[in-house]
Amino acid sequence: MSGKTEVEKTFQKYLDKKLKYLSNKKGFLGIDNKFNFKEKVVIVPFGLEKTVSYGSGTKNGPKEIIKASHQVELYDEELNCEPYKRIGIKTLKPFKIDKNIKKALKKMASVNKEILDNKLFPMTFGGEHSITPGCIDPFIKKYKEICILHFDAHADLRESYNGEKFSHASALRRCLDHKNVSIISFGIRNISQNEVPFLKKNRSRVNIFWAKDKKRWDFKKFRKLIKNKTVYLTFDVDGLDSSIMPATGTPEPGGLFWDETLDIIRIAAKNSDIVGADINELAPIKGFNSYNFLVAKLAYKILAYKYFYKN
Repeated sequence: MSGKTEVEKTFQKYLDKKLKYLSNKKGFLGIDNKFNFKEKVVIVPFGLEKTVSYGSGTKNGPKEIIKASHQVELYDEELNCEPYKRIGIKTLKPFKIDKNIKKALKKMASVNKEILDNKLFPMTFGGEHSITPGCIDPFIKKYKEICILHFDAHADLRESYNGEKFSHASALRRCLDHKNVSIISFGIRNISQNEVPFLKKNRSRVNIFWAKDKKRWDFKKFRKLIKNKTVYLTFDVDGLDSSIMPATGTPEPGGLFWDETLDIIRIAAKNSDIVGADINELAPIKGFNSYNFLVAKLAYKILAYKYFYKN
């Protein structure tokens, strides 16, 4: 790749200082420090863990995803290229997370705003799903309408859970507090009775592809729903079937498998503009690195599709 101009180098030093990047080698994918690129993507490690209600350990998710990513093959046989060369990826140094969840989410929002202001694509590694309202805040303010492509076992539409409005069980409800937000959910197979009235009232804003209906999913409908939309992708790893993803706080059987997950993301990448993403709820299990690797590869595939099929 061609070298940077002096102006680009100066601007890069400014960004590196302000956003405090890890070296390429220590960051996502472990890219050689000698590789010279202008980044388009910023990985944000944000291991917020404040409201988990069953299994714990999501605070360790970001570091284990990044560690596992160093084992991911950079060449993508499906796309016949090394996508990282087209993308350009930097990883932020981990930063202190406030014990107060509202303050923590404000910090997350400010970090993503900084990234967006520099015309870069943020991908956040959680942490629990409560990160998403903070992650998406600057997108809600920037875009007239934003559609959330949501992968999850749970609807996350509770008004509150255990007395906390910013619980991981209320993540999508908090996003829907904003009138310019709509949601397309895949893999849902767990919803509480008190979420149902809200869902019925907001049918025009929330479209759910239930896991129980997988064999009958209408992808023509999905293409129509997402066509030309500005999309933020949030992926709770418990959306995956518990047989391939037990390393999460609330694993559920009957979920998504690898190939069908990629099919959905590929359709979204081809038909919409994905502007940001987060992956959350990985609770690493010591000695079982395959689950961390799966999430790292998923992150790379999301980015590869985003930039390979960029509209």
